[in-house]
Amino acid sequence: MAVSLVWGEGIDDRQTVVVPEPGPEYSTTPLHFTAGGDTDTGRLEITATGRGELSIGTASLMPADNVEGFRADTLELLRELDSPVYRWPGGNFVSGYDWRDGIGDPDRRPPRTNPAWQGIEHNDVGLHEFLRFCELLDTEPYVTVNTGLDSARSAADEVEYCNGSTDTPLGVLRARNGHPEPFGVTWWAIGNEMYGDWQLGHMPLEEYVQKHNRVVEAMRERDDSIIAVAVGAVGRWSEVTLAECADHMDCISEHFYVQERPGLLGHTAWAAERVREIAEAHRRYRAEIPGLAERDIRVALDEWNYWYGPYVYGELGVRYFLKDALGIARGLHEFTRQSDLYIMANYAQTVNVIGAIKTTPTEVAFATTGLVLKLYRNHYGSIPVEISGEMRPLDVVAAWTDDRSALTVAVVNPTRERMLLPVAFEGFEPAGRARHWLITGPDPQAYNEPGGEMPVRLSETARVSFTSSLRLAPMSVNLYRLEPRR
Repeated sequence: MAVSLVWGEGIDDRQTVVVPEPGPEYSTTPLHFTAGGDTDTGRLEITATGRGELSIGTASLMPADNVEGFRADTLELLRELDSPVYRWPGGNFVSGYDWRDGIGDPDRRPPRTNPAWQGIEHNDVGLHEFLRFCELLDTEPYVTVNTGLDSARSAADEVEYCNGSTDTPLGVLRARNGHPEPFGVTWWAIGNEMYGDWQLGHMPLEEYVQKHNRVVEAMRERDDSIIAVAVGAVGRWSEVTLAECADHMDCISEHFYVQERPGLLGHTAWAAERVREIAEAHRRYRAEIPGLAERDIRVALDEWNYWYGPYVYGELGVRYFLKDALGIARGLHEFTRQSDLYIMANYAQTVNVIGAIKTTPTEVAFATTGLVLKLYRNHYGSIPVEISGEMRPLDVVAAWTDDRSALTVAVVNPTRERMLLPVAFEGFEPAGRARHWLITGPDPQAYNEPGGEMPVRLSETARVSFTSSLRLAPMSVNLYRLEPRR
């Protein structure tokens, strides 16, 4: 048996590795290649000579610098993004997914037709790989269970597999699969968008709330420390779920996607409007549903984004523009204003698809929206500060850092004009200079391309003059870090 990496049509445009004589048992053979040329049509060839029968399982080809199967360049940007939590496996996909398909030897897992979208699910990334991915990024896992076509018993088994000791049957199986210590997964999404007729296993609300309660009871029997996030959708679905399932949830999820709107101001305001509308609805539910206010069931808005335009980066792989980045920043601003109600907000999704990072087979780059998420995650404060005054069309928020050593002020200018913002503080005297981060570009339709042009940039100025007003570039996201005057 021989395996060849081929990069051209000539006799010398290939490298061939001969595999030792296969035996009667399944085995894995690692191979290493060095390409001798550049091509967009390279291929891997597997050939055999002689008599008899040869069965080939999984063939996987990846760069030599891969990190446990993940692309090193993409992991580098994900570390810069520094997301505090990742939700997996989704999404519409989860309602037809059997988590047992994603455990054990990856090369021996069954491939399945993707139950929600196109193509094949190869099961290269299952529970172990996802949880290892979270370890590599030092982030919190948030696992979604299948409440579509699967059962309460299956969801409970998944909890035991992740969190049970080796005194439990599924803890033993996890240890046999290479991880003796429990993973300790805290956050669990109880299904995904079960209100939609597009969802596998969709059922009437009155039936679903009963299934939700059965699933959570079974899961808590295996680990009563988990945080259970119910499926919500503003309107009757959320109202009935909160009324009937409050004892079987810790939080409730909501989702929204917005499309393209005419006009720069309208487009950039759309995400923030939806964040506010959902918050206002849940404030009404707390006031109207008996006993709900005392329970403080907060909202996990675990899918939100802009979603429109052609698919450039594979299935659902939309391109994001500067105007979308301005809108995402305004969405983050509204989350800070409503942070007493929201416990989590998960931009969806991460890589390609409707993601914050875009890739080609050889290049990777932050989309415009990813630059905003990176900036606010790394530099915006965490303790909201009240602001007042008429600032429209500018969008302004402020927050102290964790240790209250500095004040951060974020301003989105969603207009094509240079703007001047007067500022004054009560109980805080800033130093005369501030640290300034800026995201802007030449045009609302400007976008970044992996391996190509990067007209939308995140820049930093260590010391800018800060007096009684701020000068704001057109179509810009601005973040200032202010130290107190000593």
